[in-house]
Amino acid sequence: MQWKNITDPEQVSQIKNRQGYSLIFKHSTRCSVSAMAKRRFELDWDSIPSDTPLYFLDLITYRNISNQIAETFQVHHESPQILLIKDGECVLDASHSDISAEEIAETII
Repeated sequence: MQWKNITDPEQVSQIKNRQGYSLIFKHSTRCSVSAMAKRRFELDWDSIPSDTPLYFLDLITYRNISNQIAETFQVHHESPQILLIKDGECVLDASHSDISAEEIAETII
């Protein structure tokens, strides 16, 4: 699996309009907890169906897009944070040590 970097606000609209599941991982490049959550997630992400797009947001560089994601999907901003989007709606969000690839996989399957 591979991350798709979110660098343009238009990508948020594309995710919102996409049918099926998508994942957004919001990561703070300045935070060791965020780095650990990302690493832990990547170790287990093979449990997630391979056709699920995985989007990565560097929220330090793209804070405006992070705010847009929070508003678009009606979630409270946290870091690190993962959002599972289905048909344009956030059906699961988790942050910090609650980020789990296995839980996401169970929700999708």
